[in-house]
Amino acid sequence: MLDEVIVHYANLADEIWHAGDWGSIEVSDQLIKTGKAVRGVYGNIDDQTIRMVYEKNAFFTCEGVSVFITHIGGYPGRYAPGIKQTLQKLKPALFISGHSHILKVVRDKTLNNMLHMNPGAAGIHGVQTLRTWMIFDIDYGKISNLNVVESQMK
Repeated sequence: MLDEVIVHYANLADEIWHAGDWGSIEVSDQLIKTGKAVRGVYGNIDDQTIRMVYEKNAFFTCEGVSVFITHIGGYPGRYAPGIKQTLQKLKPALFISGHSHILKVVRDKTLNNMLHMNPGAAGIHGVQTLRTWMIFDIDYGKISNLNVVESQMK
């Protein structure tokens, strides 16, 4: 389940995006209860219940920014198999992936200067000792005010 720190930031958001490894459908249910739009994909640890709700990939536009989210995506220069071809086809301005649980933000200058984000890991399971996630604004086709939120494991 989600703790009060994550719920606090979720309540401040207009939308909540999740890059997979929900852990349980209760996490999704709790985020949906905030009344915010919740978008996401399933991760490699997620069971069939989550896979019935969320797809492997999500592609959408938000405030003029095209967004592609998948769980296992890799990074610019080291994309997972098939991801570079998907990015070349879809041409998103923002690519979000998870899986590594390593916080990273980088531009891919070879793919239209696309911004890639991996928010790290906000869950309570895994090897990380610091939970991380990102908050940012999207207005009129621009991504701004990107901030990393950190929380110690409990």
